[in-house]
Amino acid sequence: MPWRALPGADVDPYAVWLSEIMLQQTTVAAVKPYFEKFLARWPTVQELAAAPTDDVMAAWAGLGYYARARNLHRCAQVVATVHHGGFPEAEAQLLTLPGVGPYTAAAIAAIAFDQRAVVVDGNVERVMARVHALTEPLPRAKAKLRELADALTPHRRCGDYAQAVMDLGATVCTPKSPACHLCPWSKDCGAYKLGLASELPRKLAKKATPTRYGIAFWIKAPNGSVFLQRRPPKGLLGGMLGFPGTDWRAQPWAKVDVAKATPLKAKWSPLQGVVEHAFTHFHLKLAVWVGQSAQVTAAKQSDAIWVSPAQLGKVGLPNVMQKVADFVMSRSPQKTKPLQNRLRTTRGT
Repeated sequence: MPWRALPGADVDPYAVWLSEIMLQQTTVAAVKPYFEKFLARWPTVQELAAAPTDDVMAAWAGLGYYARARNLHRCAQVVATVHHGGFPEAEAQLLTLPGVGPYTAAAIAAIAFDQRAVVVDGNVERVMARVHALTEPLPRAKAKLRELADALTPHRRCGDYAQAVMDLGATVCTPKSPACHLCPWSKDCGAYKLGLASELPRKLAKKATPTRYGIAFWIKAPNGSVFLQRRPPKGLLGGMLGFPGTDWRAQPWAKVDVAKATPLKAKWSPLQGVVEHAFTHFHLKLAVWVGQSAQVTAAKQSDAIWVSPAQLGKVGLPNVMQKVADFVMSRSPQKTKPLQNRLRTTRGT
């Protein structure tokens, strides 16, 4: 892993912090190219702190969970100014930084500074549940699993131990078909002795994932450019550029409601099909309406811009908005079926 220090080499706290923020709810394979890109572009926390927010958000595009990118930039600025470019070593101080929660603070303290800290991620929870044959289901078992992890955490080589247990869970004590015959803890593993390894940790039944519905508006000007708006800084996809659209709600949008929500004066027609995207807590279905604007309307807000379709891949669209762009551009005008009575609106920007 590119953020791991080689044997005998000094650990770079900036690299540890950057990797831990990126790895939150994201796989190692997905993070590697982003980490290398960030480190090449902003080799130090001071350089990242000085970067324009738009550049940071654009570089993060595609990695998901965009609040992490906003907090990443804010945290870099705090470290660069308040802490004079050096990350605090104590877990309690790390917890005061933007975007740094209990797991991340413990991981940075242990890995970057070799402080004794109880590092518990999903991999560690799985290892602890199996070693101790804990049958209480998650998430109720979280507090107990942390106690068990605390009892095993050493006072020496804390960073090595934390990474070793996480790696054990990621590569040997895997969620399905654990390789118990390769595990160095198999002789002391309660779940292995009882034949329960593949069943633990147990989890409470998940609720069905709800579906939300929305409309994305693709507005094209006579010169071919497409209209984009920056979303509000708070909330899902906060601060990211994207296509204007409706709220995402539990009920599909009726045509009469869509007519009231269009953002510009244009002739509107819906495309057949929907764009589907899975978020952590819900599934999204976006219908796409295409509008031909009479002219490139001067954007009255600082968060609205016109972009040529060729540049859409370079402005840092989040995944769901990139799906919208791919959806529209994969369909020729001949495949678009306009409404029998096209909607005309007079709403301005």
